[in-house]
Amino acid sequence: MEIGEDLVLGRTGKRKFTEICVEDSRFLLQELNQDLLEIVLSWLPTSSFLRLTSVCKKWKSVADSATFRLACSQVRFRDPWFFMVDSDPHRSQHPVVFDSAEKKWKKLNPLPLVQPKKNQESCSNFIPVAASGGLICFHSTNGDFTVSNPVTGSTRLVPALTSISQQPILAISMTANSERFKLVLIMGQLPNLSFKKYDSSADQWEDEIPINQKIKNSGEVEKDDDHHSQYFLSSDNVVSADMQRNPYRQYSSALTVENGEEILYFLSSSGTVVSCNLTHKLFFEYPRLLPVFSEYSIDIVECGGQMYVVLLSEFFESASIRVWKWDENMDAWQQIAAMPPASSHKFYGKKVDINCSGAGDEMLVCLNSAEVCTYVMCNLVRNEWIELPQCYTDGDKTREFVCAFSFEPRIEADI
Repeated sequence: MEIGEDLVLGRTGKRKFTEICVEDSRFLLQELNQDLLEIVLSWLPTSSFLRLTSVCKKWKSVADSATFRLACSQVRFRDPWFFMVDSDPHRSQHPVVFDSAEKKWKKLNPLPLVQPKKNQESCSNFIPVAASGGLICFHSTNGDFTVSNPVTGSTRLVPALTSISQQPILAISMTANSERFKLVLIMGQLPNLSFKKYDSSADQWEDEIPINQKIKNSGEVEKDDDHHSQYFLSSDNVVSADMQRNPYRQYSSALTVENGEEILYFLSSSGTVVSCNLTHKLFFEYPRLLPVFSEYSIDIVECGGQMYVVLLSEFFESASIRVWKWDENMDAWQQIAAMPPASSHKFYGKKVDINCSGAGDEMLVCLNSAEVCTYVMCNLVRNEWIELPQCYTDGDKTREFVCAFSFEPRIEADI
């Protein structure tokens, strides 16, 4: 169902949605002045507001009001939507989100991501790489970046990178607020890393800055003590090589702010977690969670301002999915959640790729392989794991998604 088209009016018609009951008294929203009406509507869930704009012309005009957008920006939190990435790139032009408030799949209008150039690229050449606030960043095959508000469809092409080194991009992250957004790129190859920032308020990329490897108190470089080849399951056989990531998650990262310091986390090619302190321009690798032969599929995710590692491993002819957090005091990984064994066992031997997206205390876990396609919502505080229903569009066709990007559906998010 497209947003704004999934509302079925009751017998009372429009009046049903234009009245408010307070302690058995009833008044019409039309009787409110414009300022009060905008404040009332700004507190509606985004899905509800978009549906109700079809009720009357006055309400529809509110969406374009600058004072209404200001009122929306005063709402500190919106229940997140998860922008789903389809396994079929040709279907990506018809995006789908999962509304965590209504627990429903919703179909968005196509996003205008075509580049304003003579040789325009197809929208399918853009893949989502990061999200923050009400915005999502897309990256094209030729290296361009585009930022879009999925709710309104507004899009902005980021200036092309100039004088960029030949270093590969390892991770892409994004931060956004009501006034501007920033992009952060981690580039290079371990141990030679650097980062580069884009600020929308200045509309330009900043100079590339090197990141040094953190030194232990003993004077030794901090590094993973078990940096060997990692075994992973390919589509056919078990091989020893660097870790393979889903193309849609090859730039995934987790950005946190700790004690005023920006820290960006990403997975190295061998599967270790790398922490880049952008404030102090230092990085180091965390110790492995499990021996290399035990690791099967791994992802990192930011939830509630913390970085977590989600690990699917196989042993004793069963599969387990566990969530880990680094304990600074113990200087070790600590398990904080785990999928019930009865639920995780079905993934044993299925060669499953795990990809996660966090929002607050919850994360959406996508589990994909040639045999299974499952989505699970995990509440990290309650250690509660709920499998989501399959998504059906265009009749009985099932949409299969490989990963997701969480964002707040904000009409006022400007680019």
